[in-house]
Amino acid sequence: MIDIREFVDDRTGERVLEVPLRGRPLLDCSLFNKGTAFSEQERRDFGLVGLLPSYVSTLEGQATRRYEEYLKKTTALERFLFLRALQDRNETLFYRLLHDHLAEMLPIIYTPEVGEACQRYSHIYHRSRGLFISYPQRHELDTILDNRPFRQVDVIVVTDGERILGLGDQGVGGIGISVGKLALYTVCGGVDPGRTLPVVLDVGTNNPERLADPHYLGWRHERVRGPDYDAFVEEFIQAVERHLPGVLLQWEDFGKDHARTLRDRYRDRLCSFNDDIQGTAAVTLAALLTGGRATGCPLVSQRVVILGPGSAGTGISDLLVAALVREGLSEDEAKARLWLVGRHGLLHTGMRDLKPAQQRYRQPLERLTDWTRGPAGEIFLAEVVRRVQPTALIGVTGNPGLFTEDVIRTMARQVERPILLPLSNPTTQREAAPADLVAWTEGRALVATGSPFPPVAHQGRTIPISQCNNAYVFPGLGLGVIASGARRVTDEMFLAAARVLSDSAPKPAGLDAPLLPPLAEIRALSRRIALAVGIEAQRQGLAQRTSLQEWEQTLDARRWEPRYRPMRPQRPSTRSVLTSRS
Repeated sequence: MIDIREFVDDRTGERVLEVPLRGRPLLDCSLFNKGTAFSEQERRDFGLVGLLPSYVSTLEGQATRRYEEYLKKTTALERFLFLRALQDRNETLFYRLLHDHLAEMLPIIYTPEVGEACQRYSHIYHRSRGLFISYPQRHELDTILDNRPFRQVDVIVVTDGERILGLGDQGVGGIGISVGKLALYTVCGGVDPGRTLPVVLDVGTNNPERLADPHYLGWRHERVRGPDYDAFVEEFIQAVERHLPGVLLQWEDFGKDHARTLRDRYRDRLCSFNDDIQGTAAVTLAALLTGGRATGCPLVSQRVVILGPGSAGTGISDLLVAALVREGLSEDEAKARLWLVGRHGLLHTGMRDLKPAQQRYRQPLERLTDWTRGPAGEIFLAEVVRRVQPTALIGVTGNPGLFTEDVIRTMARQVERPILLPLSNPTTQREAAPADLVAWTEGRALVATGSPFPPVAHQGRTIPISQCNNAYVFPGLGLGVIASGARRVTDEMFLAAARVLSDSAPKPAGLDAPLLPPLAEIRALSRRIALAVGIEAQRQGLAQRTSLQEWEQTLDARRWEPRYRPMRPQRPSTRSVLTSRS
């Protein structure tokens, strides 16, 4: 385990890294490696003379050279592998390249391409990154956490690989999601990559393709369930509390039986959140707020149908209710504006076996007496749209094609400018293609999707399609929590993030204004979100109170930038140490 130290050079005022490695081990450490950009003095100090070509490069020159190489890759997977290999060699260069080409590379390092990489993980594995904690190793958790590469950790992203995007159970391959999320924490939010830790809890897999694959790298066993699973997660959390008290923990891509349960069980015990539930909700709320301004229909007047009442759908509903209550409605009035539809139709009080999170959104059966039903009494989406006349339709099903032409045309006849959000990803799992939604509504729809899509050409217009990407929210929220020292993550923080995101969208100018700001602006946006989250943490008494100026200075001091820092060999003791980055 490496303990990273920083100090301020008394002569120059610069922050200098004290590095405990030299020679080949230094070149093999991606966090410190500069490749040919090591200065001549650093080459002498760290035993690198003769190990590198004589020319001393600049970071800018290295980034240009790597981008030229990147462009020669012909498939998305090749580009993903190229970037991951660069990350494993030189993290500063990796993040500089992403920083310079973020909108172009975001779909490669995260959705949708990270989904294919998780599916093929065992066949494209080259180098370990993060911690792999398998169920048979549950009694070695302290040893495993002691084996983490760097002592100080600000944020953990942990998955059990059961519900990777819309692709289902990928087992140990889910580590790719944890790695990808943390890359966004850094490039979008400015979280120090040396203080991040991806984790996969390998409790087996129920994916027959993975179990039958001779190259599968995970534990070859059906998934552990029930009390044994709960006990394993509890042991993991206790180990985290022992080794990394105060760390921010993000639950990522857990299955429907565990996502909300784990979030609720631990949210008041440690600083944690579930991005699939809360991050998705914040971005969706932001899109609805922007859409409301564009259509002249504020949130309190919206009628929202949500197709897919799983963890994402109920999470969106929870945040919408919180936002509506903030607007002055009662909770019952807020819930009455939301209509959740699942595989068995509209949720209502006559249904049994609904999960607690779903029961909250059951419509009273007496309101539905004359509604058309299916053979088993189901009230399907088409009937819900016909009756409710929704202003917004949200899809979080993971099943393609469910926004049918009939449903969308019905909605377009009822509402002048429907808000349509097919949010399932990756691209193959979308509820509808944006071009179809635009055509079926005669160009009047406001559309945002879960995966990236190009603008849609329609009758001489170019209609932008915003991506409801959680990267708009979680990197800035995470930075705000970390920098402020917030002890918990709350719904109010997500509401604050959603408002900042919506307020940052281009102001409506005609029919074709996007619902969300350009992804190229995400780093500046993340700072604004972090600032708002820290202010909210202070308001709730979850972080130390400071002046706004002091908080901004603290925040900016914690933001990591992709640039090479001066380095010197680590000494046994250093008097003018600024921080051990803790």
